Amino acid sequence: MIITEIIEVSKTKVKVCVDNDVSFALYKNELRKFGIEKDSGLSQEMYDEIMDEVLLKRAKLRCMNLLKSRDYTEYQLVTKLKQGLYPEEIISAAVAYVRSFGYVDDIRFAKSYIQYAGQSKSKRQIENTLLRKGISKENIRQAYAQCTEENCITEEEELIIKLLEKKHFDRQNATYEECQKMVGFLYRKGFVLDEIYRVVGSCCSLVQ
Repeated sequence: MIITEIIEVSKTKVKVCVDNDVSFALYKNELRKFGIEKDSGLSQEMYDEIMDEVLLKRAKLRCMNLLKSRDYTEYQLVTKLKQGLYPEEIISAAVAYVRSFGYVDDIRFAKSYIQYAGQSKSKRQIENTLLRKGISKENIRQAYAQCTEENCITEEEELIIKLLEKKHFDRQNATYEECQKMVGFLYRKGFVLDEIYRVVGSCCSLVQ
């Protein structure tokens, strides 16, 4: 293997590009330690040492340090490691390492978010947020199933009632305009129209 490029990314760190289409970040003192220079050769033995003894250990530690402060999804960890210029193989191995100890668990993450956000957000809003965080639809489904079994989520219609109360909406005496405004508000929150109409009350027939 040949070192094709060495690009400075900070005062202390560089990006090393190899002709096998792999690139990685090293500290400048590590360049000197391994004798890495542009256009120089890189033996398989040295490459493996850099991957296993330097980058993999560093990536595992990075994951552990991130997870000390809060939960991350696997996608979020991968994103953080990509920002650190770790190669794909190192990223996969580091995430697998923390997953093996249960330090990262997308279903657990989704379940915690459902319990937290379920008091104020619709199921659709929650699902969209979790999807943006990189959690799969199947893991979201499993998280909801577990929450349902444990009876730790607020039903959609119950949540709509709470939001109506918070808005001081009088379902019995609301005008057409008030009802129309409230239906629009709830729909934008991600609730389905059938549930909105069932809860909001008699004036819904006017809105439909």
